[in-house]
Amino acid sequence: MKITGYLLLAGGCAACLLPSAGASWVVAARPDNDMVRVLRDAGIHATRHDSAAAAVAGAESGDGVLILADGYPDRATPLDPALFATAANRKLRLYVEYPSFVPGMAFGEPRTLRTGEWGNILERTVVASDAFGDGLKPSRILMIHDCHYLPVEASRAHLRVARVAGYDTALHGIPDKGAWPILLESPAGEVLVGTTKLSQCVTARYAPLDAWPAVWRMILGWTQPGATVPPLRWIPTVRPSHPRDGTLAADAEKEALRRGAGWYQRSGLLVHPSWQSLYDRPANQGPPTKDWPDGHRAAPLPGNRSAVGDGTLGLLEGFRSKIYRDGSQAVLWWRRADNHGESAGALALAGAALHDLEYSRVGSNLADWLVTRSILYNGDRSDPTHPAFGLAGWNDVPRYYGNANGYDQIWGDDNARAWLGLLRAAAALPTSRHDERLAQQLLAMMRSTGRKGFMTTVVDLPSLARDGWEKSFLGDHENLSPHYQAFVQACFLWGSRATGFPLLRERATRAIGLMMAGYPKRWSATNDQFNQERARMLLPLAWLVRIDDTPLHREWLRRMALDLVGDMDASGAILTKISRGPADNAAYGTGETTLVQANGDPNTDLLYTANFALVGLHEAAAATGDALYRDAEDRLARFFCRVQVRSEAHPELDGGWFRGFDFGRWEYWGSDADVGWSLYSMETGWIQGEVLSVLALRQLKISLWDFTVGSSIPRHFETWQPRMLPADLVARARRDP
Repeated sequence: MKITGYLLLAGGCAACLLPSAGASWVVAARPDNDMVRVLRDAGIHATRHDSAAAAVAGAESGDGVLILADGYPDRATPLDPALFATAANRKLRLYVEYPSFVPGMAFGEPRTLRTGEWGNILERTVVASDAFGDGLKPSRILMIHDCHYLPVEASRAHLRVARVAGYDTALHGIPDKGAWPILLESPAGEVLVGTTKLSQCVTARYAPLDAWPAVWRMILGWTQPGATVPPLRWIPTVRPSHPRDGTLAADAEKEALRRGAGWYQRSGLLVHPSWQSLYDRPANQGPPTKDWPDGHRAAPLPGNRSAVGDGTLGLLEGFRSKIYRDGSQAVLWWRRADNHGESAGALALAGAALHDLEYSRVGSNLADWLVTRSILYNGDRSDPTHPAFGLAGWNDVPRYYGNANGYDQIWGDDNARAWLGLLRAAAALPTSRHDERLAQQLLAMMRSTGRKGFMTTVVDLPSLARDGWEKSFLGDHENLSPHYQAFVQACFLWGSRATGFPLLRERATRAIGLMMAGYPKRWSATNDQFNQERARMLLPLAWLVRIDDTPLHREWLRRMALDLVGDMDASGAILTKISRGPADNAAYGTGETTLVQANGDPNTDLLYTANFALVGLHEAAAATGDALYRDAEDRLARFFCRVQVRSEAHPELDGGWFRGFDFGRWEYWGSDADVGWSLYSMETGWIQGEVLSVLALRQLKISLWDFTVGSSIPRHFETWQPRMLPADLVARARRDP
């Protein structure tokens, strides 16, 4: 065994950098390999060589040798029988990654992780032995992002890749079939084999963070039996901005707002003329294709990262929850009405709060693109004779699935959030140039709402053209789903205050009353997440108090907030609550779902719950002056400041927020089971747009209700209301069902 060892940082065979005593390792890897840096930072003595042959030749009897996968994934690590014979003769224990050859083992052609119908990743890595000690017990789940592996048959392994349900552990066990080894021992002995590249755990953001030092300490200990391996630590390339505990700076919220607004340009998602043609490629139908290798219109960012748009061509939806081996992420190539409205409002408000004209300009451009140039607000939707007049389409992709056009799909909730986003933008810029279109959209949403106050959840334009809007307007449909209905009712309450049109107030209050009468047992929980429904309901309840401040309405609001805040962690995170997770391994990755397996998993959802809770709590605090709402809002705002992404290595992610966050570990972790918007998803609307809007309003020290009081929408509403909602039809609709 060597008494002295070396660690090389630059090219060459070996260079003495650190004095050492005791155990040492010999490494065959490029100097920029993650583990070369980690070993150096841990003070571990190692000698680096450029090739496996040189490493084995330079090792002394008893040394541990690490042969890492420099050619991954394009080329297996070149090894031959002579190298293993030499290692055996010299009593060397080897760890080899992604090898072309190991005695006694027959590798198949490289494989990647299985994906579902929509390109979502179905497999994760599972601990399959007790080799890692108490820190990493059997059935623990890990994630090796962008994993390419060499399939090999083996009855025993330390790590396997498999489709398993669970949060931290494979709740239903490792399946008997299709669970391929990732880390195993050669049957010939003295060789530990990684069938993939485990040594890029830092760059490729392998997760969770607490698992991977244990994996590597096991590998080091296996190759050097009896050696004391010091703790291994590294700073994640993508991490929360602040620790869980400690006092935030006085300007932390302002800084989070500034970084969050700047993220839009750093992200590369603003469409630029030089790559507009890439956006125009035909959609796939779900499964990956050459143009869309990562799912339904999911692919990397354009190669020219310097070509960032200014909003005049819109922006892409966001990042998908697929991490490539360089740590970057796949992108969702959709332009959606809701994301544009929310983003326009967020940037306009950020510009007003930070006195930054560039943010205001981009926000204005996004609003202009959506309202005046996109098919989402134009075509049949801008034709006063068409039943879809005034409404907004979902996305602008023709034949986005089958023969259906994305812009022909009309979702009620998406219309409401796009409308509220444009309302924010109009007040912040300030401008009235889109107020007429907003008046038309408010009336169009009412035309799609029945007597009980519930808007049709979704309708396609051909059906609307065939059946007309009157069927919905005079209908008695009911949908006790705040996820789909609450923001629609909030729009109507705002419209009631602004226009005085009685039907807006009547239908909104009727729907809210039915919601509260059915709470909680009759509610429909989208994605089986109940707290997201409570979070959504806060906004219309707060604005109902504004419209009609009664003890009953205050009681409704307080009850909703108390039930939600009761599941708030001390950090400000809101616990995800479900009825059940995936029932078996085969159910994992088959639908839109939560990021937890069972209640108690320490995960909060920033896409469906925490974001909308922040919106509602801000308005509730302003409507009532009650400390309950203000204190909860403050805690949640501080939480968002702490968990905002910080990354020097990936500026396209810096300043954003991912969907999932484990507030126990204080890192981005969860069950990555959702087919489209999972753990590492980062949305331009939904999360970024809603959170930044509230942070900006907090800087301006005003509520959205008060900020928008001067809108000119009522003037246009007065003009269009008789044309879109004739008096005789309104009178008929107001009669008792």
